[in-house]
Amino acid sequence: MSLFQIDSGKEWRGGQRQSFFLVRELKRKGYPCRFYVQPKSPLYKKSEKEGLPVFPLKVRGEMDIVSVLKLARQMKKQDCALVHSHDAHAAAVSAMAASRAKVPIRVISRRVDFPLKNNYFSKIKYQREVDLIIAISKAVKKVLVSGGLDKKRIRVVPSGIDYTPFENIASKDYLHRELGFSKDDFLVGIVAHLADHKGHKYLIEAAGILKKKAPHIKLVIVGKGPLRMELDEQAKETNVDDIIFFLGFREDVPQILASLDLFVLSSYLEGLGTSIMDAMASHLPVVATEVGGIPELVTHEKTGLLVPPRDPDSLAQAILRLYNDRKLATLYGENGYKEVHEKFSSRAMAKKVIKEYEHIARRKNINLRPIKPFIKKKKKK
Repeated sequence: MSLFQIDSGKEWRGGQRQSFFLVRELKRKGYPCRFYVQPKSPLYKKSEKEGLPVFPLKVRGEMDIVSVLKLARQMKKQDCALVHSHDAHAAAVSAMAASRAKVPIRVISRRVDFPLKNNYFSKIKYQREVDLIIAISKAVKKVLVSGGLDKKRIRVVPSGIDYTPFENIASKDYLHRELGFSKDDFLVGIVAHLADHKGHKYLIEAAGILKKKAPHIKLVIVGKGPLRMELDEQAKETNVDDIIFFLGFREDVPQILASLDLFVLSSYLEGLGTSIMDAMASHLPVVATEVGGIPELVTHEKTGLLVPPRDPDSLAQAILRLYNDRKLATLYGENGYKEVHEKFSSRAMAKKVIKEYEHIARRKNINLRPIKPFIKKKKKK
């Protein structure tokens, strides 16, 4: 029997990282797993490089019948015992394919705190023959329950990160050398998709306040998305384009984070926020909005400061507070580093998900045991 993992994401974002970490752990433990992702996507390339059992599946939308038929055929051929969908499009395609192939266990991950659509298709996708919905935060679970889903079928499993890329980064002036910052500049950064719910426009408004009160503060924006041109125009109109630096999508995020003095996330909707975890793993204090699952990550006045969403003035004041109190900023950064290591590892996330798989399998009398036991290698003397 095989375990199918489906991720239709075309970019490398938080959701893709989580599915990647889960499949990596499944492989490490010896589970017969098959990972279906968009062909030529960053997730496909990274999975292939890692040696994961990855296969191309072009998903064009939620009603892609061609993908449904291809997936159903593979499910029958590979004796699929469980299918786990990692995003909305994958959930729709997988639901139809699993019904055709009579897959006994069906799992969906929900990573966003958007309200569920109130239509027949959404109900089929999230309720019909779905054994488990994995919510990445309590806030996401609350939205699902308010949308009419049975709370007994929802489990909260927080996202996790791999700490390795953030360790032993010697250079702290990576961005200073690239962009010509001075030693007196205070770098505030955000790593997020350039989409409306991430609230970049409020951060740019806050930059106008910061420029007047602390000209050495520079804002570094990492990420790409549909609002790129709009945000660039806003920066020019607000007269802050000289202190804002759009870097686009970057593979060197750990080195960028090591160069920052403070991390900010300005979302007005956020399932949890794995970019905050990355920042905490980089010893950075955090200023973020008090929405969705963010308060489950950031403890106000301990690991950072929480402010109301869509409030540029509060955002600016919180940044200024940590700019003016470097000792407090350092303390928050160290507290965050300890917190993320204690609670949010990628391996812990994967183990919790696998435990849920096994719980459902036992209830349905299905054998999901690994095809080979994991044997820990002995350290060389």
